[in-house]
Amino acid sequence: MKSDTIRKVAIVGYNRIPFARANTAYANVGNKEMMTAALNGLIDKYHLKGKLLGEVAGGAVIKHTYDNNLIRECVMKTSLDPATPACDLQQACDTGIESAVYIANKIALGQIDSGIAGGVDSISDMPIAVSEKLRKILLEARQAKSLGGKIKTFLKLRPSDLSPLVPKNEESQTGLSMGGHTEITAKHYKISREEQDEFALKSHLNMAKAYDEGFFDDMITPFNGLEKDNNLRRDSTIEKLAKLKPAFDKVNGTLTAGNSTPLTDGASCILLASEEWAKENGLPILAYITFAEIAAIEYVKNQQNLLLAPLFAVSRMLEKAGLNLQDFDYYEIHEAFAAQVLATLKIWESPKLSESIGLKKTLGAIDREKLNVKGSSLAAAHPFAATGGRIIGVMAKLLNEKGSGKGLISICAAGGQGVTMIIEK
Repeated sequence: MKSDTIRKVAIVGYNRIPFARANTAYANVGNKEMMTAALNGLIDKYHLKGKLLGEVAGGAVIKHTYDNNLIRECVMKTSLDPATPACDLQQACDTGIESAVYIANKIALGQIDSGIAGGVDSISDMPIAVSEKLRKILLEARQAKSLGGKIKTFLKLRPSDLSPLVPKNEESQTGLSMGGHTEITAKHYKISREEQDEFALKSHLNMAKAYDEGFFDDMITPFNGLEKDNNLRRDSTIEKLAKLKPAFDKVNGTLTAGNSTPLTDGASCILLASEEWAKENGLPILAYITFAEIAAIEYVKNQQNLLLAPLFAVSRMLEKAGLNLQDFDYYEIHEAFAAQVLATLKIWESPKLSESIGLKKTLGAIDREKLNVKGSSLAAAHPFAATGGRIIGVMAKLLNEKGSGKGLISICAAGGQGVTMIIEK
């Protein structure tokens, strides 16, 4: 195929394992087991056993040193042709969707005909590091020529040097957690506690209804005794949410465990292909990926904007696509926090706020009944790298069931980044 020929990129399959709150159902498994389970479910569902695919791409935000070459190791544990190459990508919470962009671009350019994009994260199996001083002493002792030399080196240790280091859930540039930043967002953009709780409740109710209707039946492979996302709260009410204490700003905060996503374990993947490959393999074309955009935002001086980079990605993407924000049948905005989604919507609707943040124009309001109609991250929870695959799968299925239309996806990420995508049927 000529390199100047752009092919359409079809979404032909999806699969994930149920998402689990950290230290619950998946407490004793790690990234490899979860990602392999998600891949195996996809392979079984779409009869890919023995198939040679163009590439598999994905990654994890939280990784052990032995998780290097993670995706290739997972592929080797599946029934795919072992000649299928794979690579690791990582861009915080954007990892899953950026992996899809990576595979989609290769298909569009004719470099490959098919591929899988995915992501996985285990907070339960979080890597524990040693102190910097202990690390240096271990290396020094390793180089010592004699037992006496090793002992002399180890005598430099102090009890405090033996304390393990757990990865910090914070932005290194500011020292604030993502929730800490979003507290600032809520205050700056005047997002009330009541609004956040109402938004969170709707996510749970929408997802519970979707489960009851069987929407997720063909999207999830049971794993390790879990059949459904265990963060979903069917019995959630405004009254129960209102009783929860602030989680980040203990005195004046509005973010709680109820309107914020918890630390989570899980894995997801999607199958992408050219139209020709899909037809040759008897697979359905659920929808097409047509546009994608990545953006970043300054958040050290403007700490209220950490998770608002998708505002710029959406704006640029719509301009390239020649579309308005209102031209979509469905919207999927990742719910890292209710306040972050509500701030995004508020800025879109306000000329003053749009100008203040640096957008070229006001995009306007959307029909909120088209937003996260099957529930999203507040209900399903958020294993960082796995969220992109979950959301793309949901959007592809929504459009396929409708038979036509357009969907807009927006995912924010640590480091002041965000990625967006348009999916069409």
